Amino acid sequence: MHYEIEFPLASLGAESVEAALCETGATAITFSDRGDEPVLEPRPDEIRLWSDTLVRALFDQSIPAAQSLGRLAQLLGAHITEFATVRAIESRDWERVWLKDWKPMRFGRRLWVCPTEAPAPEDAEAVVVRLDPGLAFGTGTHPTTALCLQMLDGMPLTDRAMIDYGCGSGILGIAALKLGAASVIAVDLDPQALVATRENAVRNGVADRLEIQGVPPRLEATSCVFANILADPLIELEPVLGAACLPQADLFLSGLLKSQAYAVKAAYGASFAIVQVIERGDWCGIHARRNS
Repeated sequence: MHYEIEFPLASLGAESVEAALCETGATAITFSDRGDEPVLEPRPDEIRLWSDTLVRALFDQSIPAAQSLGRLAQLLGAHITEFATVRAIESRDWERVWLKDWKPMRFGRRLWVCPTEAPAPEDAEAVVVRLDPGLAFGTGTHPTTALCLQMLDGMPLTDRAMIDYGCGSGILGIAALKLGAASVIAVDLDPQALVATRENAVRNGVADRLEIQGVPPRLEATSCVFANILADPLIELEPVLGAACLPQADLFLSGLLKSQAYAVKAAYGASFAIVQVIERGDWCGIHARRNS
């Protein structure tokens, strides 16, 4: 069994609260919106929270709740005990619970993303990526990832080298290799993402053709670059992503809302021709081609 302690962040600093909860013995910490205030476009390494933020921390029952509250009051102020609530949480294997409702998904004509233990699709032409949820973002359920997978399925990838910038779980690079790409360089600023990408590449039997790099990367220009990040970082990365593209290279930018497409297209317009913009819900992806 576990229990949760939750309280409003109010005027406390997020970093000091996180440090205090870790010192107290919390095994998981989340910050969530108490109202209905969207927060978009945090920059790398930036913590951007809501004006009315709820803090929720998970503790093992081996640490008495009264002891945890007392320690938090010492570290953050006695007012914590006035506003904090404690709730018992049943112990569950949350990854297995999530997987129970996650079914194989098809993107485009032949690309499938399936849980590791799911049966293979009954499709002789199916190209299957095996993936389970983990520490890094990317299973195909988010519209921006789905847009990238759809684009990959429709592109000629045979024997091409690809860069996956902001690789997350590695899903895009692994899918590209399964679809015939010769090699992939996967880049991310999050060390957990690089670990997840390597593990998923091994699981899918493509690790020998995938190279992982942290930020800043050491990239040689290639003919295919995917970047599924956010609009502001995509705009800031234009010099890096532009330099990574050979003449006539395909560049696919995703992770942006439809309302942000104009600004992203403008940032790349001097060096790239816009081939198409594809949409899914409120999100979109931009396929561009490097000028000769």
